[in-house]
Amino acid sequence: MLGFENSGKLLRLLHGGEERTIDEIVSDFKTIFPPSLQFYACSALVLLLDPKEKFLKPSERLVAFSIIHQAYASQPPSSNPFISKLVDAASDEESENYERAFILQLLGSSNSKSSGELLKQSTSDYMKNFELSSHSFVQREQLQQQCCGTTQPEPFKCLFKENGVKNVIPDPDVPRRCDSDSPEFDLQPGLKPKIGSGSRDETVAGLLSSLSFAGLGPQWIRPIPPRLPIMNGELLWLNPDINHELLWDYGMCLDTSKGAAVRDLIAKALQGSLSPPQQEQVLVELANDPKLVYHCGLTPKNLPDLVENNPVIAVEVLIKLVNSPEIAEYFTVLVHMEMSLHSMEVVNRLTTTIELPTEFIHTYISNCIAACQGIKDRYMQNRLVRLVCVFLQSLIRNKIINVHDIFIEVQAFCIEFSRIREAAGLFRLLKTLE
Repeated sequence: MLGFENSGKLLRLLHGGEERTIDEIVSDFKTIFPPSLQFYACSALVLLLDPKEKFLKPSERLVAFSIIHQAYASQPPSSNPFISKLVDAASDEESENYERAFILQLLGSSNSKSSGELLKQSTSDYMKNFELSSHSFVQREQLQQQCCGTTQPEPFKCLFKENGVKNVIPDPDVPRRCDSDSPEFDLQPGLKPKIGSGSRDETVAGLLSSLSFAGLGPQWIRPIPPRLPIMNGELLWLNPDINHELLWDYGMCLDTSKGAAVRDLIAKALQGSLSPPQQEQVLVELANDPKLVYHCGLTPKNLPDLVENNPVIAVEVLIKLVNSPEIAEYFTVLVHMEMSLHSMEVVNRLTTTIELPTEFIHTYISNCIAACQGIKDRYMQNRLVRLVCVFLQSLIRNKIINVHDIFIEVQAFCIEFSRIREAAGLFRLLKTLE
């Protein structure tokens, strides 16, 4: 229960709909009522919005619907515990058209103004400017599917609950809807407000502060079972008083089969070259869903196998992983793997696509030079030197690296292998940039 003071605050917010914008009222609601009380406040509003009992004026009803919706606007619609109440009110053909259209705009199911524009005006302005021709009403099933992700299930019927007595009882001596300031209901004995006092607000506040929302149900006649005596050597069960916040897993029951094809193809790509159609399938799947790269089965350890067998796919995967916390580990494996045509192809394409760390590029160049110097086979050495020279010329011409940072090391490399035409060409290029 809210208590009499909080009930009065809630009613004052409802009264502000004729002068203040809905945004301002919702903001005050979230300031006045902490998250621990917002559920109870919204439950109280649901009680006042009973379609059979006109407790609130039209403008106050619109404010109440706005608060119920906006209190959980930061979460998915299905997480709102009162979403079914909003759907029922929007689908009630006996309700006023302006009220149904208002709720549909809150739920984002109307073709007229968006909910953001709606909240920037007062409820009185909304009712004055309401035009029925500019609104369309959707079916309950469509609205239920949109807001809850499923059609309305069969409600659970509890025979025990249905035998309860409603805690709001109409006063037979007061005609219904005879006056907006007259109480239309009687309360339980012991409440502060009295019928006949002429104060509608006090009566509603007393209703909210003194009654529970569960009704007056019959009590189970069942004694509390006695506790068994604790035996010697038996451990006591401790129940620590810890309030854990419940977290909903929105990924639950999602279809995980769509990544299976990519995982299978990546596993094959680690063993050998894929066919062009298979490569195209992997690239298309990664382009359609970039997050698949985190579930494709690739790890830093097996990255060298992918680079050697399918360098095109390796480039695409590393581009998708550039914002991953593990990208530094992938770069470390790439820079220290055995030097080859494919590894240089991958690094060269990465330098023209994403911004690589300067330290990574310098280390890779140093490893390339060291690999050339360490080869004993003259033919293989000449071949690798030509590849490294072409690679370095590409980096320099595309301004990927600052020549002055590696000038001395690259110049010594060119002099050492000056017999090779590509090394001589690289040396002339360095001289033009001095």
